[in-house]
Amino acid sequence: MKIESLPVDFNDEQKRYLEGLAAGLKVTLAGRGQGGAPTASEPTGPDAIHIKAQDKVIASGRKLADQEKVKREGHPFDAYERLKEQARNDAAPSTADNFRWRYYGLFHVAPAQDSYMCRLRIPNGILKHWQLTGLADLADELCGPYSHVTTRANLQLREIPPRHAVMLLEGLSDLGLTARGSGADNIRNVTGTPTAGIDPQELLDTRPYAREWHFHILNDRSLYGLPRKFNVAFDGAGQIAALEDTNDIAFSAVEVKDGFGVAPGVWFRLGLGGITGHKDFAKPTGIIVEPERATEVADAIVRLFIETGDRTNRLKARLKYVLDSMGHDKFMEAVETRLGRKLARVPDEALEPRPDSDRMAHVGVHQQKQQGLNWIGVVLPLGKLTTDQMRALAKIAADLGDGEIRLTVWQNLLLSGVRDDKVALACAAVEQIGLSVKASHIRAGLIACTGNAGCKFAASNTKKHAAEIGDWCESRVDVDTPLNIHLTGCHHSCAQHYISDIGLIAAKVPVGDGDDTVEGYHLFAGGGFGPQADIGREVYRDLKAADAPVTVEKLLKAYLAHRASPEETFLSFARRHDGEALRNLAEAQTSSQVSA
Repeated sequence: MKIESLPVDFNDEQKRYLEGLAAGLKVTLAGRGQGGAPTASEPTGPDAIHIKAQDKVIASGRKLADQEKVKREGHPFDAYERLKEQARNDAAPSTADNFRWRYYGLFHVAPAQDSYMCRLRIPNGILKHWQLTGLADLADELCGPYSHVTTRANLQLREIPPRHAVMLLEGLSDLGLTARGSGADNIRNVTGTPTAGIDPQELLDTRPYAREWHFHILNDRSLYGLPRKFNVAFDGAGQIAALEDTNDIAFSAVEVKDGFGVAPGVWFRLGLGGITGHKDFAKPTGIIVEPERATEVADAIVRLFIETGDRTNRLKARLKYVLDSMGHDKFMEAVETRLGRKLARVPDEALEPRPDSDRMAHVGVHQQKQQGLNWIGVVLPLGKLTTDQMRALAKIAADLGDGEIRLTVWQNLLLSGVRDDKVALACAAVEQIGLSVKASHIRAGLIACTGNAGCKFAASNTKKHAAEIGDWCESRVDVDTPLNIHLTGCHHSCAQHYISDIGLIAAKVPVGDGDDTVEGYHLFAGGGFGPQADIGREVYRDLKAADAPVTVEKLLKAYLAHRASPEETFLSFARRHDGEALRNLAEAQTSSQVSA
């Protein structure tokens, strides 16, 4: 660059200085892509691992998914001022901002509701009583006057107008809670055994490991913005299943025998690739991990996923598809290279049998390992709590228990640390606020996602239809063995319909000769989890929602009429028949026309 004319009279030395300054500025702008040909530069900082992964996609000639382009335009955590501006203007977000704000735990759920939903982070699902009271106060002031317990042992607040979004996030911080990273392409709420530390049969208290992973995520920005969402769970082998095998990383406590080349005692068995909405459970790797090194191993797995996950096709972007492509063994060899050491491997015969879970342990009164203390499983109507009930439960926990509220993946909660002589009073107090500590086998295992009343993806009103199924069947069929009925609204399968005894996924069912449709479901049977893990098989397709209660009733009656013995579970019965045989047995039954 040469300065030809200047409005003031500089001497030759000053001119050379300005020419050099202009040339340096040109190089700097080119390096930033603001002028001339850009120069290659190595990404730096906490976002570098993601930028490099995106750069590889672009260099290969492929196109990034739209969500990846949004991330590349600017990290959502750098846009907080825009979120605040939208709150001041009570403005709904753009499509791109709706994705960004999920990094903060906010989901704008229009057209189902013209408002935000906020999903919290509650490691191992455990709250203090004062936190639940504070949440009730926030909900009354800023949200709809209720909360939902989710299938990740978490809480959602709903009906949040844009003007209240920032106040809610900051109010959560005041309570020692957060929603950070609970949505979008991030590591979701970490689950653990709900009876951790109080369960007589547990092998391991999962609380410290869930807590460590929780804070590890929160304080490392490089662990945000993955190719897709990511789930991690810790199961301590307690009485209540944590469904760890439905997660991308499953840490399952096991007791290792002596004589297999590793220290005997309690380790975590590592499973990878669970995503039951895509019909896959976390597969055992043969690897065991020292509990105190679980965070280190999980971190290495996540970072390898960041580098290798698909950033072009959202439907194939979960960890499962990396494992399908690379193979579990090759993937774990790459993890070990990253760790700089080999992980311990033992054969199945090195492991003691794990204690069985109790499918009713999340309901009613159960003795803790601490003498004279109990946990009480409180039944919620499909996971919903009013703010008055939230405050009342917090008071019961503080006055009659140990002050903690433990959420479960079965959409209910436990009150822990209740003394023997306080159990009757605590149960009466729960009943007094319109909840219960007792449930039939039908009601205890009835689970539903939000449905189209609050989620734009759902094709049916799952909570309404689940309630109708429960009300109809409970008075007509006396099921005497554990049973799970799960209703989910879309392919995301938040209610995990594939792993339920009876699972229903919403569908628009054609009616008549035209294009008209009504809400309905495809019905599956024979799904299971844990030692009985398997994907259910389709029994009914395009079942109208109005017909679902009677259909489930007849299917349950077919089970009671044709089971091999009174001890045979519905799961075993369903797996003895294919879908067509189950449908024929059900259609041979008669519905009871009694008052519901």
